[in-house]
Amino acid sequence: MRVIAGKARRIQLKTVPGMDTRPTTDRIKETLFNILQPELYSARFLDLFSGSGAIGIEALSRGCEMAVFVENNRNAVNCIRENLNATRLSDDAVVMQKDVFIALQQMENEGKCFDIIFMDPPYDHFYEKRVLKQLSGSRLLHKDTLIVVEASMETDYSYIEGYGYAVVREKNYKTNKHIFLKIK
Repeated sequence: MRVIAGKARRIQLKTVPGMDTRPTTDRIKETLFNILQPELYSARFLDLFSGSGAIGIEALSRGCEMAVFVENNRNAVNCIRENLNATRLSDDAVVMQKDVFIALQQMENEGKCFDIIFMDPPYDHFYEKRVLKQLSGSRLLHKDTLIVVEASMETDYSYIEGYGYAVVREKNYKTNKHIFLKIK
């Protein structure tokens, strides 16, 4: 796994040992960032369920102003920090070793706001639904915030409109998909 483009291009990234995380493949990451590229310059990026940090690091490498990484797993947090150091992007990053729901509440209390929120929660545990419910009406979002959810192909999003979101794009891959959301 590597950084695909930008100032940290070609730098190899470490992955979290074990089976607790599913690194996004370079091919899917490249497709995702081809879609996100117009939104990245000077954006504030939130990477939830960060794993190795590859998505947030790619965003920083391609021009995001700052990125916050939220991950509960200590080994994954160590991996994120190592990858940020290897790419020399640590100065533009905040790493929070916390439960995502606690971190979201803390950031809201601190008055943080993000342009892009990406989440890749464990599949089929409905974490994305809980996060979207918590973000609904949150000050972490502004009217143009883009939320991207990586999920299994079977994940149901029929509740989205009831939470105040609109699906602006969906990109399907072989075994998973990205859903792009904005506030209605």
